[in-house]
Order: sequence, then C-alpha cells, then structure tokens
Amino acid sequence: MQYKIQGKYFEDWEVGEEFETSRRTITEADAAFFIGLSGDYNPLYIDEEFAKTTDLGTRPPHEFLVYSISSGLINTTTFFDGTLISQKSHKLEFLKRTLNEDTIYVKVKVLEKNNLGKPDLGEVVFDAAILDQNDEVCVKGKRTYLIKKRKPN
Repeated sequence: MQYKIQGKYFEDWEVGEEFETSRRTITEADAAFFIGLSGDYNPLYIDEEFAKTTDLGTRPPHEFLVYSISSGLINTTTFFDGTLISQKSHKLEFLKRTLNEDTIYVKVKVLEKNNLGKPDLGEVVFDAAILDQNDEVCVKGKRTYLIKKRKPN
C-alpha cells in the first residue's frame, strides 16, 4: 500500500503565506517524561527547592520540550504530510521561559523559497514564533525545511 500524500508540495507554498497552529498545554507529566527521555537532570528541571531560588520561582519545562511540542503542533496542520523530506536547519532565540501549565501555539510565515536546482525537492524557509496563552512570544526563529516537488507530467 502506498502512502497518500496530503501535504503541500514545494510549488504550493507562497512567500508571505501565514498559518497558525492549534494550542497545547504543557503539563508536569510532559516535563518529567522529557527529562527522563533526554537524560537532562539539571537541578533547574528536577529540584523544586533549587528552582525556587531562581527568577522563575519554580521548575520550568525544558526549552527543547517546548520546541519539540511546537514541531508537533506545526505537523498537526497536515501541511507537511508526505511532503517534508527533512528539517534542514533551525535558528532559535529563546525570549521568555515557558512554565508548566502554559498553553502554547505557533504562528508561521513563509519567508522564502529556494529551488535548489533539484528536480525532486526545494527549500522553504519559515519564520516561526511560539506564543503562550497571553500571546507573548516565548521562542522565535527560522526553520528551513526540504519539501518534495510535484512530479513533472
């Protein structure tokens, strides 16, 4: 059985196009699972008494958990189903800490398209901002994806 492609091909993306994802609350369970999975046992993430001495006053979820969840939110749009070849590069700037029980979503805008001279794929550069429930930007950056092109007729 062959996978049916539902995502957008390279040719379908337009510079300036924007979309917004659904929202997801980051839970304490998410944070604990990510710590165990990543093996990052920094006291900031696992020691509440230590975390109380920081400017946050509590243990935050790991920054890359937030980023990983944002990738999942972007993929739930189905725009990349069967057309995303790889995530080529990411340039991130962490602006505001996300806390457990914060709800995040992602605003995405197409910045540029590069043909790459290849018959089967092109490069699309997206500006992506992860926002919290107060619409404050927590993380922003560029994500460059390699996207399938339509097969020539």
